[in-house]
Amino acid sequence: MILQRTIKTPAEITGVGLHSGATIRLRMRPASADTGIIFHRREGDRVVAIKALAENVVDTRLATVLGRDDLSVSTVEHFLAALSACGVDNLHVDIDGPEVPILDGSASPFVKMIEHAGIEGLPASRRFIAIRKPISIIEGEKRISIIPSRFFRITFDIAFEHKAIALQQYSMKFSTENFRKEIAPARTFGFLHEVEYLKANGLARGGSLKNAVVIDDNGVMNPEGLRYQDEFVRHKILDSFGDFSLLGAPMLGHIRAFKAGHDLNAKMVRKILDSPDHWAYVEFSDAAMQEAQRRSARAFAIDLAWDKA
Repeated sequence: MILQRTIKTPAEITGVGLHSGATIRLRMRPASADTGIIFHRREGDRVVAIKALAENVVDTRLATVLGRDDLSVSTVEHFLAALSACGVDNLHVDIDGPEVPILDGSASPFVKMIEHAGIEGLPASRRFIAIRKPISIIEGEKRISIIPSRFFRITFDIAFEHKAIALQQYSMKFSTENFRKEIAPARTFGFLHEVEYLKANGLARGGSLKNAVVIDDNGVMNPEGLRYQDEFVRHKILDSFGDFSLLGAPMLGHIRAFKAGHDLNAKMVRKILDSPDHWAYVEFSDAAMQEAQRRSARAFAIDLAWDKA
């Protein structure tokens, strides 16, 4: 994925908003190089363009919310995670409601929609944010640190005082295939008492056992059970994929997180952007790749000559 990418053909999906309960239509359209991901939020005859960048994050209490000029789009993290994992850098997203549809509570439906639309390379190099020096945030028990790595990795730990979750850890080296199989199907989750509180306050109107894992005092309430034994921590990694895509460029580094959520993710993204001495932009242009191949070939020839000698 050294070149920027977009989708080949438009695609759309319709579903219920987790908190509004409204039926919402989301439509993807191809975009040219260096456009980025732009939500076109419609409210009546009014349309506001909201770029998927950290500077436009307006709330992180229940989900990641992007906003501009008094209009917002909530629960963007699953959709952005799918775009990031599929390597889509540029996209126009038309949306006619206040939040991205929750669908089944995971990123899998979005991955399938993107793959159905197809991926197209664009005539411009991708820029990566390469972490050069460790950077950390600690708030009580919650913490995130990022250390240099040639690849994008995430290691996540969670701890809940409930037997259905308890302590869980998951670590992965990113690839689109790993994300598709091991992370994308993991669903959002919550405790029954939290869901009841949200509904009593006019939220979670679209929430159900069809789009979230719900836990009561006895355990998981969903009749079908879990998709993975450690589905909870995998979903935290899914959320991190979406939240860290708001850097505006894919990252080369190793994220290590403990009990983190949207709020701490957003703070870390801002801290990275505010600490340019800890990272650098890198590009893998065709010329750079060809030079790397030539160097590799020369090194192989020298090794072969030494072996023969």
